Amino acid sequence: MSVDKLRGKRADVNISDAPTYPNFGTRSSDHFVIPTGPGQLACLPRRMETVMKPQDQIGFIGLGTMGGPMALNLCRAGQPLMVWNRTPERTAPLREAGAVVAADAGDLFDRCTTVFLMLENAAATDAVLGRGTEAFAHRVAGHCVVSMGTTAADYSFHLSQDITTAGGCFVEAPVSGSRKPAEAGQLVGMLAGPREEIERLRPLLSPICKQLFDCGAVPAALQMKLAVNTFLITMVTGLAEAAHFAARHGLDMDSFADILNAGPMASDVSRVKIDKLCRRDFSRQAGISDVLKNSRLVVEAAKAAGTAHPLMEICAGLYETTEKMGYHAQDMITVIRALEARAGQSQ
Repeated sequence: MSVDKLRGKRADVNISDAPTYPNFGTRSSDHFVIPTGPGQLACLPRRMETVMKPQDQIGFIGLGTMGGPMALNLCRAGQPLMVWNRTPERTAPLREAGAVVAADAGDLFDRCTTVFLMLENAAATDAVLGRGTEAFAHRVAGHCVVSMGTTAADYSFHLSQDITTAGGCFVEAPVSGSRKPAEAGQLVGMLAGPREEIERLRPLLSPICKQLFDCGAVPAALQMKLAVNTFLITMVTGLAEAAHFAARHGLDMDSFADILNAGPMASDVSRVKIDKLCRRDFSRQAGISDVLKNSRLVVEAAKAAGTAHPLMEICAGLYETTEKMGYHAQDMITVIRALEARAGQSQ
């Protein structure tokens, strides 16, 4: 049963007589009862009494390179928003834009029933949700948790099961794009989870994503994201190698960029990255450490599925080298530094 179907349900009976709703435990007039283990129940305050209206306050946790502009776009679209970030300074632009800043993650979950997470990794997600602690059930029961970051698909699958067992709903919503598309509200979103919840979330995600694609059940959206990342990472790495080749042959780099931009291989990504390469502008859009993390996720998933992945093995090695050179916070196009270092070693 979806979260929407449970909203507004009220059972004025004793806890012991309350009916069981599949995946969501039982409700009384004042409490929500969920299983927390063999022979164990947790009695939680009743939440989500009505169907969510488009202008109900939603929560957003994770205001980094991508999350900050995504949350700002929600604010600017008029969506009532509560935010929280581990680094408090990053909430300032959101406060100025009209968002409410939560005291902590628990405060946000207490006041929002739909919560977007744009977090760095699985550990950060578990920490925010209180997974493995008593706080987990209290935070996710009666909530729709929308995970927009990139994690291992297997992790997402098991997290979805845990949230459902605790009486909540989980939707994967990873996005394709870097900081500039995030600022422009031009990301591409991939969705997986209960169909009713996906349809409810579409208008909420419209200020963030230019297009949204339903990928099916969890973890299909993350698997799709990793497939898309395989193309993105190998393409940008190939572009860096092409620029390295052109520069070492003394070619005019502006002409090189013009020819690429005029040809059939040009894309929004290639145009931005070739301009950065020509100007040696390594300021961050998609950071080296983030790309290395994603490369490793692709390699791990490929190994688990038994698929060939020679290009991604090479890319992961190059981004690891770039990170070790001290460029972890710079843009992924800085991978050209690893290529230049390798060329210097071969001379």
